[in-house]
Amino acid sequence: MAVLVYIENPKGKIKKTGYEVACYGAQVAKSLGTDCIGLLIGKTENAGAVGEYGPSKVIHINADQEVEFDSQSFTKVITDVANEHKANIIILAHSANGKALTGRLAVRMNAGNVSGANSLPDTSGGFVVNKSVYSGKAIVRYNITAENKVISVMGNTLKPQAISTAVSPETRTAPLAATNTKVIERKISEGVVPLPEAEIVVSAGRGMKGPENWGIIEDLAAALGATTACSRPVADSDWRPHHEHVGQTGIAIRPNLYIAAGISGAIQHLAGVNNSKVIVVINKDPEAPFFKAADYGVVGDLFEVVPKLTAAIKKFKH
Repeated sequence: MAVLVYIENPKGKIKKTGYEVACYGAQVAKSLGTDCIGLLIGKTENAGAVGEYGPSKVIHINADQEVEFDSQSFTKVITDVANEHKANIIILAHSANGKALTGRLAVRMNAGNVSGANSLPDTSGGFVVNKSVYSGKAIVRYNITAENKVISVMGNTLKPQAISTAVSPETRTAPLAATNTKVIERKISEGVVPLPEAEIVVSAGRGMKGPENWGIIEDLAAALGATTACSRPVADSDWRPHHEHVGQTGIAIRPNLYIAAGISGAIQHLAGVNNSKVIVVINKDPEAPFFKAADYGVVGDLFEVVPKLTAAIKKFKH
């Protein structure tokens, strides 16, 4: 028995979520008295650093190749490694790639599966994993009784902490089987922390009145070191790119701090953000539904409040 953690490495760099799942997997392995193994596929900078977050062994497949993600071929590689090392628990990030892998891995491993776990499992009397449901209004506790288990972990479930030292990766080559999927175009946001990984998010909605006013949101985000986001109507109107859309039909996030300006707080939007640790709402309508979900609220014109908030943050930092 062992725990295998698949670690994503877009453009050859390990994401924050990669260190999170490494730390998560190491703690699961510790609770079960077994080993944690990290797995990377494709060229990666400093792959051995994964060992600092708990895995006692790191396997690096095709370390000298630039590899494009494909859920079918990656599923085979991951299951082959799991079977070789008798790893009955596979852990990965609940990212776009992780979502594409989780179901396939569960089928191949004949495993019990929980997608979007938001806490470490309780192993005191079984293997119980928590997951948010009903747009974050409730939590379900799943007891996975199957011998094999596949778990995808929500971002910011735990803070990655270096608890060990880097290890020397075991490198090997494995053929990636050809599939019927053909990638025509790939668009990747540059220069910002991806929304699922962001610890601070500044978001805005139709209250901005137009894309020409978005500068005040970007200024606040820059002052906080935050990632920007938006509501669905804003993305649908092409005021902002669609990869910034958070909500039930967009990206689900759980940052430490979520600031929403000019967003009414419809249930579809709340479904994607209400797992945030702290929610701050800025809206001139005191009856806006978002205030019911907010930890802190400011009733006021965002065009007055946001610049003053930005100035206060800059003054505080200086």
